[in-house]
Amino acid sequence: MTSEYFVVRGAVEHGDERGRELGFPTANIALRDQAGSVGDGVWAGWVRRADGTHVPAAISVGRRPTYYGADGYRLLEAHLLDFAGDLYDETLVVWLGSHLRDQEAYASAEDLITALKSDIAAATQWAAAHPAAALPAVEESAPGEVRRLVG
Repeated sequence: MTSEYFVVRGAVEHGDERGRELGFPTANIALRDQAGSVGDGVWAGWVRRADGTHVPAAISVGRRPTYYGADGYRLLEAHLLDFAGDLYDETLVVWLGSHLRDQEAYASAEDLITALKSDIAAATQWAAAHPAAALPAVEESAPGEVRRLVG
């Protein structure tokens, strides 16, 4: 079975810590592609840390419309599942494996939290069915560059 992935490599940057405030801390990676060659939305995927370990993740790509509307800077925000720790300045490789839903603006933080819980459940199920050992190999790329891989 062939799978398609979008892959991004980059250093984790400091953000506005809104994910942490909501109870869902994220690793933020700036995207070079502000036009959107990879679709905005929420994805299920995997993150490879600098030490080589893989962690499943729920990943948001886009402008964060609940807080910034259409004017936000496009960025990748990965919420690593069952992970606690500091990732600032660590270089990660992120595989976007399954597009779960489009980004949308929510009327309240509570509505966003409800959606995030559903996203995490879907990402957990996807990762269980798509183990990290089956991920396609990644060649070096420029930080923040989105690459399409078929594996």
